[in-house]
Amino acid sequence: QVQLVESGGGLVQPGGSLRLSCAASGRIFSISTMGWYRQAPGKQRYVVARITGGGSTMYADSVKGRFTISRDNAKSTVYLQMNSLKPEDTGVYYCNGYPSLSAYWGQGTQVTVSS
Repeated sequence: QVQLVESGGGLVQPGGSLRLSCAASGRIFSISTMGWYRQAPGKQRYVVARITGGGSTMYADSVKGRFTISRDNAKSTVYLQMNSLKPEDTGVYYCNGYPSLSAYWGQGTQVTVSS
């Protein structure tokens, strides 16, 4: 059984940084590409960054140049380093495979960017 647990969210001022972690149990890393998704209040969830098994990355335009996704396969963990945060980055952040798999959604971690 696969389980994904996100952590690292919190309240941060505009311009600040956070590092999110996603710890996977089970055989999640048999899924080659992993992604970080964001769901803002009242909006649909969408992928902001993804990383292949070989380390290639892609980013949504809204976060390009500010966010960095990485993975440690030995630890079965995916990270999202978020810099220069903006209020519009506020939302619940989830990790999942890419494309996402409905059975793998976890609880997410809340990120709030506010002064």
